[in-house]
Amino acid sequence: MHLNSNLFSPIVLPNGISLPNRLVKAAMEENLSNENLEPDVSLWNLYDAWAKGGVGTLITGNVMVDHRAMTGPGGVVLEEGSSLIGFKRWAETVKSNGTKIIMQINHPGRQILAKLGGNVWAPSAISVDIGNLSKLMGKPKAMEESEILETIQRFVTTAKLAENSGFDGVEIHAAHGYLISQFLSPLVNQRTDKWGGSLANRSRFLMEVVQSVRKSVKAHFIVSVKMNSSDFQKGGFQFEDAIQVIKRIQTLGVDFIELSGGNYEAPAMQGVSRDGSTLAREAYFLDFAREVTKMATVPIMVTGGIARKQIAETVLESGVSLVGVATALALHPNLPNDWKENRNPISKLPLPNWKSKTLVGLATMAMVRYQLQRLAEKKHQRLQYIHGFDCLRINCDWHA
Repeated sequence: MHLNSNLFSPIVLPNGISLPNRLVKAAMEENLSNENLEPDVSLWNLYDAWAKGGVGTLITGNVMVDHRAMTGPGGVVLEEGSSLIGFKRWAETVKSNGTKIIMQINHPGRQILAKLGGNVWAPSAISVDIGNLSKLMGKPKAMEESEILETIQRFVTTAKLAENSGFDGVEIHAAHGYLISQFLSPLVNQRTDKWGGSLANRSRFLMEVVQSVRKSVKAHFIVSVKMNSSDFQKGGFQFEDAIQVIKRIQTLGVDFIELSGGNYEAPAMQGVSRDGSTLAREAYFLDFAREVTKMATVPIMVTGGIARKQIAETVLESGVSLVGVATALALHPNLPNDWKENRNPISKLPLPNWKSKTLVGLATMAMVRYQLQRLAEKKHQRLQYIHGFDCLRINCDWHA
């Protein structure tokens, strides 16, 4: 089959739902909610642009399961008591273009800024270590059993409300150092009860969330999981651990598994590792994905650094079923349509040449969020990097 038809051919998931093509807009943190922590015109505009741009499936940015635990201002929350009006409009906007929309559902755990307050919960009371910036993060509290069970139920509630709002599915976020990822990590999870210790115990929280969500929604509602291939930290969650967890997850009724990597301490999802791994190329996590596909019984999606059609095709050639594109779609929302017409515009984010990996990671997130805000305002302006200066120029706004 011709490569072009591969990239733009549909795929049927295990639950029988067909995705229009193999391209998926992976989650990015938008911070575009209204004052009630709900989606409104900004998010509707943003997702309308992507849906018209030719991507087959859109995965939303973080939607939090608890308003008391937010990663930043402008975050979206969907919980018991939330108005569904804005969420229904969000789903309708995307689906009117024939595109599928999946809500990423998440709890940040310990990755909460101190100034935001709220519940900074974690498996163990171990703070985020980002060097001199660590003081910006909240001090975590080890979760009680009752809080663990409450949080599992919150994931279920949010999934059911997403279904009621017209979304095609949910993605359970178990990557990037958020709460579920924290339970998986032996560095962060130092519990001695049934929720910690062995890999089976450390993965119990994830398994309970997946099983409980799957049981609570209809069979045709997509349930997926985003997982780290590795934390890219010495002594952390490793490739071998991920393989074992994936073997278990795929028996629980999930429809696809997205592979990424890293966390706030080692932002590998932005091409930066902390354990010496080399990620300076497109498709950061493709090597691991190739290994996973050898034993996977559900479709695998890989995300991380993919910005060119040639690389997207290479991902499919490797046996991976779905290609996750993030930053490139923030820079160029019409990218899939261009690829379909054999145009391949440059969609790479200019990175600052700073020594601090944490600052590079924060700057990268800031640039992406700024571009998402421009798209939400229907202003398609591009980012520029001024070489030779330790600063970023974003449409004449200067940021340290």
